[in-house]
Amino acid sequence: MAIHPGIVFRDGPAGRRAGLVSGPDVWEVIMVWSDSGRNIHDSAAALNLPVGLVNVAVGYYADHKAEIDGWMEQNRRMGEEAEAAWRRREALSTM
Repeated sequence: MAIHPGIVFRDGPAGRRAGLVSGPDVWEVIMVWSDSGRNIHDSAAALNLPVGLVNVAVGYYADHKAEIDGWMEQNRRMGEEAEAAWRRREALSTM
């Protein structure tokens, strides 16, 4: 945390993850940042965060890319699995 002021660590069912001190997890910020073409200002607007906090998340990502990429991949996979389960249930209701 001394190297990356503004970053805190949160424990949860999926494990320990980096987050902004007064905002979302770093992986969430980086997902929005990536989806916005790596535009800091657009990301800040989309997340309703100050530009400085998005910069903090990007700085952490620069030093811990594999960790954050892992969180993003895990969450993408979980979303895909949830959608597939929903589609299976929906298919049953049309039979």
